[in-house]
Amino acid sequence: MLLNNKKALGFQQIRSLRPDLNASDMSQHVSIIDTQSLKGEVDILYNRRVRDSAKEAKNLAAAEIKTVAGESPTQQDAKGKILEYAWHLKKRGQAESTIRNRTKALNRLIKKGADLADPDSVETILATEPLTAATKTMYVESYRSFTGAFNIKWIPVKVRYEPKQPFIPLESEIDQLIAACGKRTATFLQVLKDTGARAGEACRLKWTDINAENCTISINNPEKGSRSRTVKVSAKTIAMLNALPKKYGEHIFNPCQCSLQNSFHGTRNKLAVTLQNPRFRQIHFHTMRHFKATMEYKRTRDILHVQRLLGHRSLQNTEIYTHLIEFESDEYGSAAAETVEEAKKLIESGFEYVCDMQDVKLFRKRK
Repeated sequence: MLLNNKKALGFQQIRSLRPDLNASDMSQHVSIIDTQSLKGEVDILYNRRVRDSAKEAKNLAAAEIKTVAGESPTQQDAKGKILEYAWHLKKRGQAESTIRNRTKALNRLIKKGADLADPDSVETILATEPLTAATKTMYVESYRSFTGAFNIKWIPVKVRYEPKQPFIPLESEIDQLIAACGKRTATFLQVLKDTGARAGEACRLKWTDINAENCTISINNPEKGSRSRTVKVSAKTIAMLNALPKKYGEHIFNPCQCSLQNSFHGTRNKLAVTLQNPRFRQIHFHTMRHFKATMEYKRTRDILHVQRLLGHRSLQNTEIYTHLIEFESDEYGSAAAETVEEAKKLIESGFEYVCDMQDVKLFRKRK
């Protein structure tokens, strides 16, 4: 489409300058123009033999890159570099969301006047623009990764940034949002709520990862270096999954989460207006992961259980959820089981085993 549009523009320009040329002569002139002015774009976008994953990476970056009339050659070259950078991230297994966020940050730096080939230019933007600490941190991290990919020497500037505590919505708000969404988006949200998986992990779920008999979902394509895991889910989640048509072959959802995200954002924003509840606007796909982790820690007070649920390799990443819960009391209810069946029922009701005493098993549950 890009080449066709520029070729049409080339015909118009040549016709205005050389009305004496016939169509054949003009085609030759346009071919020359294409070869000279579009060489960089053709090399990057069309002449490389790459796998499908390369095309996905470039599409992510291209979504953020739009040719603007009047752009300098330096700006156009920088955007070509961003396409190469996106493919570099894809080859190294970076998540789709990471590629999108970093290319978006780099494009914003360009729009603010930064030259990505000149670290001093970028530092000037970081020092003079009215940026929040969170935004500046994202710019620094994105440019640090970019300079590393192209062997550009740069010592990242220091940014004082204290991340905000995750927003934890009410379960009723999540359920209202799920009910308002379309069938596939609602199922996607329900899976996120029940498993605590990242959006990218859920997008890569396959039908073979679902065990309807045991009500479990296996996360076999973890992101960010996390561990694979199998999570127990509700019968409701399994029923919603089974009701979906097999539209994406072996995958349950579209592996590219953009379409789901767009649908979700539209529904979420409308619901915030309809119910006059601005809290809905603070709900994102990743909010479901925070919700699941927080509720699991509240239920079990077992940080190791939450770590396994989320797939974290480091307990430090999980400890944030211990600060999001205020326990109302340390009082427990107790129960005893004399048989295996009684013990199973207590465990299914949320009781945890304590010890054996006088030939019975003692359990407890927080009030």
